[in-house]
Amino acid sequence: MEFGVFDHLDRNDLPLKEFYEARLKLIEAYERAGFYAYHLAEHHSTPIGLAPSPSVFLSAVAQRTKRLRFGPLVYALPVHHPLRLIEEICMLDQLSGGRLEIGFGRGSSPVEIEFYGQDPAKAQAIYTEAAELILRGLTQKTLNYQGEHFSFKDIPMELEPLQKPHPPMWYGVHSVDAAERAAHQGLNMVSLDSAEDTRSFNDKYRAVWRAKHGDVQTPKLGLSRFIVIAENEAEARAVARRAYPVWHHHFYFLFSLRGGKPAHPRPAEFDQMMEIGQAVAGTPENVSAFLQSQLNVSAANYLVGQFAFGDLSLAESLRSVELFARLVMPALRAASRKPSDSDITPAKAPRR
Repeated sequence: MEFGVFDHLDRNDLPLKEFYEARLKLIEAYERAGFYAYHLAEHHSTPIGLAPSPSVFLSAVAQRTKRLRFGPLVYALPVHHPLRLIEEICMLDQLSGGRLEIGFGRGSSPVEIEFYGQDPAKAQAIYTEAAELILRGLTQKTLNYQGEHFSFKDIPMELEPLQKPHPPMWYGVHSVDAAERAAHQGLNMVSLDSAEDTRSFNDKYRAVWRAKHGDVQTPKLGLSRFIVIAENEAEARAVARRAYPVWHHHFYFLFSLRGGKPAHPRPAEFDQMMEIGQAVAGTPENVSAFLQSQLNVSAANYLVGQFAFGDLSLAESLRSVELFARLVMPALRAASRKPSDSDITPAKAPRR
C-alpha cells in the first residue's frame, strides 16, 4: 500500500504570492511524510485551478523536493500544443532527476476548452492523437506524425526524458471501459468514484492485466478521497464543513457563469460527500477505519488524499498530514499485509 496526494490548487483568501508559497511548504511536508507522489489538476480561468500551467508550478515543486514524485493528473491535451508539451515533459523529468509522472486527458470542462478556441466536440479526437504523438516524440529522435488534427514531418527531438522509455503514465477513470483501456496501455489509474464502482474498475483492470502479463505486478490502482483529521472528531468535521463549500463553489464557478454542469458532479455539503463515501473527517482512528473499509471494497492498492481544499489554512492541512503520516499510514500499511475477505468477494462500504 502506497499513498499519494491530489490537489486542485483552488483559491483561498491569501494573496497569490503567499498562496503559492504556502502550498509549496505543504508539498515539502508531503515529502517528509513519505507520500509517493503529488498529483496536480489542470484548470483555466477559474478559482478551482490556480496552476493553469502545471509544468510551471511543478518546476517549483522539483526544486523544493528531493524524493517526492509528482505530475499532472492530467494535462488537458486540447489546450496544449503537443510539441511544446514534449519539451516541457523532458525538461521536468531531467530537472527533477527522473521524478515526473504524467497523465493525459481530454479535459473535464468544455467551457475551458472553448476559452482556448477549441471545439469541445473534438476534444476526444484531439486527445487521442496528441497522446499518441507525444509518446512518439518522447521515445524517438525524429518525430513524424500524420493525423486529422496534427501533422509533423522530420521534427528533431533535441530533448529526451531521463526515465526510459518515458515517465510513468496515469489516467483518471470513471468507467469499466476506461479501466480496460488503461490496462491494455499499462497505465496507472485513479478513481474518484464510489468504492463499489471503483471495485468494478479494478476487477476489470486486473483481469485484462493478468491476460496480458500473467503474474507481473499490476500498476497503481488508486482511490482518491477528501481527508481532514484532528485529535477531536467534532473539530475535524467543523473544519471540513467550513472549507468544502468554498471548494464546491469554485468547482461550479464556470458552470454558474456559462451554464451546463460538471461531467462528474459533487454534492454541495461535506456531510453529503461523507454519506456517499467520497470524503472523511474525524480522528485518526475513525479515519483509518473508514479508509480501510474503502480500500477493502475497492481493492485499490494506492490511496490518494486531498488534504488542501477550499479555505483550509496551511496549519489545518499540515495537521491532517502529520496525523495521517504518524497514525493512519502505519495502520493502513499493516492491514494491507493481511489477507482480506475483499480479496475474494466485494463487500459494501459503510456509509458515514
